[in-house]
Amino acid sequence: MFFHEYPLETILASARRATLDAVEFWLETPHFWLRGMPEGQLMEGLRAHPDLGPISVHAPIMDLNPCSINPRVAEASVAYAVEAIALADRCGAEVVTVHPGRRTAKRPPSPDDFRRFDRLIGALRDAALSVRVRVAIENMERTVNNLLTSPKAVRLLLDEEDWLWFTLDVSHAMGRSIEEVRAFVELCGDRLANIHLSRAADGKMHLALSGHPDGRFVLELLRDHRYGGPITLELEDLRFDRTYSIDEKVALLASECAFVRSVMG
Repeated sequence: MFFHEYPLETILASARRATLDAVEFWLETPHFWLRGMPEGQLMEGLRAHPDLGPISVHAPIMDLNPCSINPRVAEASVAYAVEAIALADRCGAEVVTVHPGRRTAKRPPSPDDFRRFDRLIGALRDAALSVRVRVAIENMERTVNNLLTSPKAVRLLLDEEDWLWFTLDVSHAMGRSIEEVRAFVELCGDRLANIHLSRAADGKMHLALSGHPDGRFVLELLRDHRYGGPITLELEDLRFDRTYSIDEKVALLASECAFVRSVMG
C-alpha cells in the first residue's frame, strides 16, 4: 500500500533509490491487478532490477476471505491464494505470504469457520508440494473474529503442517503487547520465513519505527535469534500527518533501512 498508486516500474525504481535490496510484491497493486496481472510485465521489471531479488509475494486479500460464510467468496479466495503461489514460484520468489481468513460475523470463529480454514490449508498444501517457493501463513491482529492471532495457535498449525512457513507481522502482534512479539519469535522462530516490520501504538498499526525503542527491541530480538530471511517494511502512508510525495516516501524508506541495518548488522 505504500506505493499503491504508482506503476510497477516506479515502485521498483523507488525501492532501489531507497537502498532496499528486495521487495514484497503485492499482487493487488492496482497498476498490475487491474490489467489482469500481466506476469510478463512483472518479469521484465524484475529483470531490469536484478539487485531487487529474490522478491517476496503477498497473496490477494482485499474483498477476499477464505473462511467466508459465502461459498463463492471462500472459493475465489482460495483460488487466488493458489494462483499467487504458482506465480510467485515462476517469478523465483523466496516466499509467498497468505492470510488465514476470519469469521464473517464479528464473533469468535466457530467450528464451521475452522473447517473452511482447513480447506484453505489443504489447497495450500497441494500447491506447495510442486513449487520451490516457501508458503507462509501470517498472524492476524487480535480482533474477535480473526483466525491465527496467538503464538500458540500458529505453533499448533506449524506442528501439524511441516511444509508450512510463518510470516510474522510485528505490528499485528505489537497491537497486543511488545512481549507478544517476543512470544511469536521464541515459539515459532524456527519456521520464520518473512517479517512484516512496523510499529503499533495507540490503536494504530503499520507505523514507522526508525529510532524507536520498540523497533530496536524487535530488531535485537530477531538478530539474537539469528534470523536471516526477508524483512519487509510494511508502512501505512495514511497514518502520516499529510500526503507524502514519492521522494519523501523514498527518503523515509531509506531512513528505515538505515535503522534496520544499524541494529541487524
